Amino acid sequence: MAHDSLYAAPPRADAEGGAGRLATVRGVLGSWDAAIVVALVIAVVLAGLTVENFATGRNAQFLLLDLVPLALLALPMTLIVITGEIDLSVASMVGLGSTLMGQLWLSSGLSLELICLLVVLLGAVLGAVNGLFVTGFGLPSLAVTIGTLALYRGLSFVVLGDQAVADFPASWTAAVVRNIPGTSIPVALVGVLLLALLFGLVLHFTPVGRALYAMGNNDQAATFAGVAVARTKFWLFVVSGAVCGLVGVFWTLRYASARGDNATGLELTVVTAVLLGGVSIFGGRGGLLGVVAGVLLLGVLRNALQLADVDANALTIVTGTLLIVSVVLPNAVADVRARLHRRRQRTRPVAP
Repeated sequence: MAHDSLYAAPPRADAEGGAGRLATVRGVLGSWDAAIVVALVIAVVLAGLTVENFATGRNAQFLLLDLVPLALLALPMTLIVITGEIDLSVASMVGLGSTLMGQLWLSSGLSLELICLLVVLLGAVLGAVNGLFVTGFGLPSLAVTIGTLALYRGLSFVVLGDQAVADFPASWTAAVVRNIPGTSIPVALVGVLLLALLFGLVLHFTPVGRALYAMGNNDQAATFAGVAVARTKFWLFVVSGAVCGLVGVFWTLRYASARGDNATGLELTVVTAVLLGGVSIFGGRGGLLGVVAGVLLLGVLRNALQLADVDANALTIVTGTLLIVSVVLPNAVADVRARLHRRRQRTRPVAP
């Protein structure tokens, strides 16, 4: 019997290991990230087959350039939402940074390099104001950033009024839309990918990332575990503001125009992309891979609808619908899975 049991054990272990690996594969394939990736592939294929000029190199260039601001803003927004907070002032910070850039170029005599740096610093200061109200005074980030959304947008029109500044150097405006030689991929996308890699490493492979998830699940528990909750959230808002300043520079140079209404309404698209990517609006759940897929899916849908001459109001309806779906559907799926798990636990036979 001992001899039999010696040879019976390994197959049983292999079976258990195989079952574990199979369960892991099923878990990955059944995740929200996988669903978004599949939806992205389907959207690209359908758009390529049904929408004229979608599958051209020129359109791919414009599509990717349109995704640069959205992807950049989605990176810090992902981290903020994972902690259970939100920043609705991102588009207004982009607009204010753009108008400051235009005003400084128009009247200061400073070099464009220094102006770009000042715009990024302004964004960091604006983000610090948000962070101060949220973490210093304990106010809800939703209320704070709705207020600064209006404040920063109003300041944009104070800086430039209704005028636009459009006489930026052609070498700069051409540089931000330049492609990698021999491809339709903008050089700017390389910077986005590098930043996405940095944010992904921080979120998924460092103690800071684990602290962000802990904060999103329970602020008090994270505090008792030694996490500096207020300080961490403050710096997230600062980083978000700095990225908004960077996007303000990109937006201004890409369209060769500094205006007070630049990026108006972009905050809705950013939040939609983050939630569509599987980040829970309640915090504590989500990942950067799903957000990247969400950004791409939203960009593909909007681009295809624009090529199909769909009205701008319809695009807003699509964005709003996706926002609702991205909030409701993942929570509904999680609830169904939890119920099925409890049911299996109740019906599982008890070992003698």
